[in-house]
Amino acid sequence: MVEKNKTTVARPVKHEAAPSSFRRLKGMKDVLPGDYPVWDFVLRTAFRLADFHGFERVDTPVLENLSLYERSSGRTSDIVTKEMYSFVDKSGDRIALRPEATPGVVRSYIEHGWLNLPQPVKTLWYGPLFRHDKPQLGRYRQHHQINFDIFGEASPLADVQVIFLAHQIVSDLGIKAQVDINSLGCSDCRPNYINKLLAYYREKKHRDQLCQDCRKRLLKNPLRVLDCKEPACINVAREAPQMVDYLCDPCKQHFVKILEFLDGLSVPYNLNSQLVRGLDYYTRTVFELVVPSQTAERPLSLGGGGRYDQLVEYLGGRPTPACGFALGVERLILQLDENHVKVATSQDQPDIFLAQLGDGARLKSLLLFEELRQVGLTIRQSFTKDSLKAQLALASQVGAKYTLIIGQKELLDGTILLRDMESGSQEVLDFKKVKTIMAKRLGKN
Repeated sequence: MVEKNKTTVARPVKHEAAPSSFRRLKGMKDVLPGDYPVWDFVLRTAFRLADFHGFERVDTPVLENLSLYERSSGRTSDIVTKEMYSFVDKSGDRIALRPEATPGVVRSYIEHGWLNLPQPVKTLWYGPLFRHDKPQLGRYRQHHQINFDIFGEASPLADVQVIFLAHQIVSDLGIKAQVDINSLGCSDCRPNYINKLLAYYREKKHRDQLCQDCRKRLLKNPLRVLDCKEPACINVAREAPQMVDYLCDPCKQHFVKILEFLDGLSVPYNLNSQLVRGLDYYTRTVFELVVPSQTAERPLSLGGGGRYDQLVEYLGGRPTPACGFALGVERLILQLDENHVKVATSQDQPDIFLAQLGDGARLKSLLLFEELRQVGLTIRQSFTKDSLKAQLALASQVGAKYTLIIGQKELLDGTILLRDMESGSQEVLDFKKVKTIMAKRLGKN
């Protein structure tokens, strides 16, 4: 028996019910349209000064081999042990979202043979970094940094240049910051200092005050004890031996020369014996730019850096002196907000608002929009609104100086109506001449 054809009725696909609301992950932040003027202000300031000082832009991937950070930042550092976003990819490779910029830039320096270029090589890097740590004031799990590096220059003048540049950027943003600075010595003088530091912390009265993390750090990386942010550990560190008292002669001379130049440049600084920067690759100079915070007990660090003369060699290159620094963009923006710095942009008040009625007028406005843009005018519009009243209200809201109105009558006459938004006066213009007239009136000719 032949079965009759049956009509198959598609059953509706069952979808999992959507959550009542989606929210951003903890420690993440949306950057909204109203935020971008201050972001642009910060980046333009930094990039302008970077260009003046001869730094060239470089970018690196968001993903790197996990071993790159284990080798550079240190297997026992908080970045590697606690904060890094890492995973095994489909090829079985151990991958990490970059938690800092410098190792990736150094990897690129080696991989692309920059060692063979005329030295020093100066690089500028900007982008997001990822650390799964406790969200802090102005520091998110995804945050952004501007990173500067100088490769191939051992002179203390290179240290001075990066410190001076960092201070320049912050000053040009209208922020008064101080440089906290220290020297960590080198492989010749640091071991003696570490022995003195261990002897101090092994005294029972000091050891018993340390947090659990610092007790572990004493066994693996004693310098990191000085970097702890726990109040009890900070208190104990105040009386600890200072590295500057144990520097070898070359390190001492290097550090003294830096301080002399900072004095000559009138860069305010403070000798901070507890400053170690928390990364294993630093040698000799370390520094931070700090400001008093209105909402935190401790000074707010806007960024920092130092010298890392062994890092290129650690990652497979030939011995190359290097130094640099990074500024946290969100931290800078937070400080601008605390100081009530007003950022002026061309977007604050558009030159012209285009208002139109009907499809024919919209097409004409779109063509005019492009013509006016080409002569350097800033224009706002709302091609989706039908009501002239609503469009004029929007023109007033965005602060447009003039509104150009095209309706059916203007479309037929080949004219356009110009409205002065401050006085309310109106005049009729020849459409063919409107670009020239408005450019001249607004000083763009």
